[in-house]
Amino acid sequence: MILRFLNKYRDIGLLILRIGLGSMFLFHGAPKCFGGPEKWERLGTAMGNLGIHFIPVFWGFMAGFSEFFGGLCIILGLFFRPACILLLLTMTVAAVSHFSKGDGLGGASHAIEDGIVFLSLIFMGPGKYSLDEFLKRSERPGRNQVDSNTGGDYGSKTERTQNPSH
Repeated sequence: MILRFLNKYRDIGLLILRIGLGSMFLFHGAPKCFGGPEKWERLGTAMGNLGIHFIPVFWGFMAGFSEFFGGLCIILGLFFRPACILLLLTMTVAAVSHFSKGDGLGGASHAIEDGIVFLSLIFMGPGKYSLDEFLKRSERPGRNQVDSNTGGDYGSKTERTQNPSH
């Protein structure tokens, strides 16, 4: 296949994606997360598009929190999948909000694109250059090999034959 030699750099690609995407969410999430109750209430009213009209301040804060701290988690590869789930939900609400305002696909496209990326990352995982992977490895000494296609560890052949759960 064309450019197949790049397969061995899959985890580098994930790291670049995590740093770039996470940085943008840190940048866009900071004013929302630290904007205070007035800003949170304005943001939280977007939940009304889903029929949820109570505690808009909470929902607005959660949107800012998920963008800022979710971006940080994406960069670090820490609590990666939960962060991707929160950001996917936030992008879903943002897309619905854009459609409700009449912005059409052009207005909702960034939220939809980011949502697709977060959905994909939920399945892909953070890669081996992440704190999640580092913590997983430190909890399981003796397993120092990583399957580069899945990001999961598979241990040694001896370990797999002695422990049928692998």
